[in-house]
Amino acid sequence: MADIENDVQNEVVLSEDQVICALTNNPVKATAKELTLQSMILMMTEEYNFALEDMERNFSFKYLDEEGKKKTGKVDLAVFEKGRGHDVDNMIRFIIVAKDNSVKPTTKKTGAEDTLTPYLSFTDCDFALWTNGEDMQYMHCVEDALGQITVEDLSDFPSEGQSLDDLEKAGEKGITRKPANESLVRTFKRCHDYIYGNEGMKKTAFWELLNLIFTKLYDEKRRFIAPKNGESYRRKFWVGVKELNTPNGQAAVAKRIKDLFEELKASQMFKDVFDGNEQIMLSDRGLAFVASELAKYSFLDATVDVKGTAYETIVSNTLKQEAGQFFTPRNIIKCMVEMLDPDQNTRILDPACGSGGFLVMALDYVRRKITRSVYPDVDELHVEEKANTPEINELVREYAERYIFGFDFDPDLKKAARMNMVMAGDGHANVFNINSLDYPQGSKPDVPFVGEKVKESIEGGYDNDFAFDKNYTLDNAFGKFDMIFTNPPFGSKVEVDVEIGNRFQLPGNAPEVLFVEQCYNFLKPGGKMAIVLPDGILGNPNHVETRKWILQHFKLLASVDLPVEAFLPQVGVQASLLFLQKKTAQELLMPYENDDYDVFMAIVEKVGKDRRGVPIYKKDDDGAELLFEHIKKWITYTESGHEVLHQRKERIKHIDDDLPDVSTAYKTFKEEQKI
Repeated sequence: MADIENDVQNEVVLSEDQVICALTNNPVKATAKELTLQSMILMMTEEYNFALEDMERNFSFKYLDEEGKKKTGKVDLAVFEKGRGHDVDNMIRFIIVAKDNSVKPTTKKTGAEDTLTPYLSFTDCDFALWTNGEDMQYMHCVEDALGQITVEDLSDFPSEGQSLDDLEKAGEKGITRKPANESLVRTFKRCHDYIYGNEGMKKTAFWELLNLIFTKLYDEKRRFIAPKNGESYRRKFWVGVKELNTPNGQAAVAKRIKDLFEELKASQMFKDVFDGNEQIMLSDRGLAFVASELAKYSFLDATVDVKGTAYETIVSNTLKQEAGQFFTPRNIIKCMVEMLDPDQNTRILDPACGSGGFLVMALDYVRRKITRSVYPDVDELHVEEKANTPEINELVREYAERYIFGFDFDPDLKKAARMNMVMAGDGHANVFNINSLDYPQGSKPDVPFVGEKVKESIEGGYDNDFAFDKNYTLDNAFGKFDMIFTNPPFGSKVEVDVEIGNRFQLPGNAPEVLFVEQCYNFLKPGGKMAIVLPDGILGNPNHVETRKWILQHFKLLASVDLPVEAFLPQVGVQASLLFLQKKTAQELLMPYENDDYDVFMAIVEKVGKDRRGVPIYKKDDDGAELLFEHIKKWITYTESGHEVLHQRKERIKHIDDDLPDVSTAYKTFKEEQKI
């Protein structure tokens, strides 16, 4: 994990079409092929544990073909025996990267088989990988007793110090990897695209993948559950490196995974996620392929940020914005959560939770606080590692299941949010399909369960002796939440039923306005909320009464003005972040015109991307991208569990994003104001 204090500005600058090579630390042109190659370099070192000094890019070598003629070969990345010279005799892995994803594995001359086979056949290197940035194909060279050479497909190749025999024998005992950089994003996308393109399931590809991700997570969670029940644990979600190559192997994988899925549906863990009649409909071949991709990684050991980014990438591509719904960028969510600063005793709600972005970010934020309280003396690097220990996972699960709630009108988004919460550490049982503006009424199926869960939360919680508003019973969700984080639906496409709108004090039926009032209803006295609102509410003359109502009922903590790029390219909307605190009964007695307090205000100019969604980086006065010296640190573990600390110097660009500075400035503001 990177330490900010290790970032030092360097005089080197980059043009916009350049990146810094992770292997050479030199600028290179940022082509599609180069970006894929950079991912492969990081994957080889951070996942497969090969040292950077044992790699070489654009490696050329001589070899003899089947006729004994001298040939020149060239691979995009070569890996050599540890500490040995960089020559072809010591090459133990190589990678070939296609120019872009228009080149497919089966493409003649530039595809996987045609490029990998000659070098595997006529050098001593046994393992290779071909990729176009989306597809990945591993291959292995086999020589029989008669000297006959064949090349076969694998689902993976061995890591540093590991043999193919080790990998094959591992099976259910194999060690899964912690995904590096964008590996999980690429894996989820590769799996989704495979199902979409090869299984004839264009409408259901996302849900088929979701079922398999659920199954993988369930298998990992069994690692902790089994010992509690006095049972031995054996992995079931695994794929042998050669099982993909035969129909019998594919059938064995399919049976293993489908049996596990049936076990999952019947488990206490996920009984409230599935109806029970769901089935995995993929072919044996398709199921084996997707399972082999997912089985390589440990989802529980991956950081929440890595998992969240990967998951939301496929969610946002699948559940397109409809009726004014769109997904809130992660940097905005992070800023909002940091500014309100929840802890282990914070009951949190997002009444328009979508795929669960706010809930997951809040849970991750509290996870770090829990980790630091349990391990107060560890450094920042080890906080990341300790955050996924069984002890912390159990504390996080207990917190999430008691204190984190999400509501959404869309049943598909409810399921997507529950999945996201499972990946983040659980609490999925408190995600409900209701119309938040219609609550406590409404015909949505989960309405009766909300109050029951809220009551359980209070009875077993830190605030069971709190003086809740006597206008609401204990099993009514109104008046029960410490914090609300939300980005409610807004825009002309979204209409609120007139009968529902008439119940509110605020005029009109604009959902963004009514959500402000409904969030007030859900909050405890003194509770806080962070909400995304269109600027019209804050500045339009038509919303004078709305602003007056807000000032009467809330203390305004902060207002952060966002640029139009914030939600592009999803939607072009000028919006702000509003941070409010519900007034207590005593504070409501005072005329709001007499309120006298300081309010934090900020104008954000940069959000790390342009209008097309392309990342933007910090630049010098001449417009050239700046580089910063940086020490990258990470931890891996040997098969015996021994910790290995790695670090390397690199030069990196910094995203040009004002939001982290805003949350830092607000923290200072609070300290000065003693809020």
